[in-house]
Amino acid sequence: MAENAKWYVVHTYSGYENAVAAAIMKSAENRRMTELVQAVNIPLETVTERADNGEMKTVERKVFPGYVLVKMVLTDETWHLVHAVRGATGFVGSDGKAIPLTDQEIYDMGVERREIVVGYEVGDTVKVADGPLEGFLGTVEELDAEKNLVRVVVSMFGRETPVDLELDQVEPVRDE
Repeated sequence: MAENAKWYVVHTYSGYENAVAAAIMKSAENRRMTELVQAVNIPLETVTERADNGEMKTVERKVFPGYVLVKMVLTDETWHLVHAVRGATGFVGSDGKAIPLTDQEIYDMGVERREIVVGYEVGDTVKVADGPLEGFLGTVEELDAEKNLVRVVVSMFGRETPVDLELDQVEPVRDE
C-alpha cells in the first residue's frame, strides 16, 4: 500500500507552514501511520537580496507560501489526520476531494529527482535521441547533473554549435 503514496497539497494559514509540516509528521508517528504518511515538504528557493544597509544577503524563501506538500496514501484516516492539524485548512482539490500532483509537477518543483544514469562523459561522442536535433551527432562539452543539463557541440551547416539538452535527451555512440 505504501507504494501507492502520492504527493498532495495542503493549504495552511499563512506563516504556519513549518508548524503544520511538523505536526503532520508528529501525528503520523504517534498514530503509527508513517507508512501511510511518508514525507512532508515545503519547497524553498534561495534568493539573494539587498538588505537595508546595502549589503547583499542570501535567504531561503518559501516558493508557495501557505502550502505544504505531503506524500501519503490517501485514506479516511490520513485525510482526517491532516484535517485535524491546527493551521491546516484542507487539501487543494475540487469539491473537497484531494487531487494528487502529477509526477511531472513534482519533478518540476524539485521535490523529488529522477535518477538518470549517464553513460557518457565530457569528450565522448553522443547522438541526440530526442527533440528538434534528433539524430545529430555531437561531442559532450559540459555535464551538469544537478541541473540535468548536458552541453553538446553539434555540427550544423558546417559550423560547430553548442546546444544545451537534458541528460536523457542524448545517448552515447557505441564503437562497433
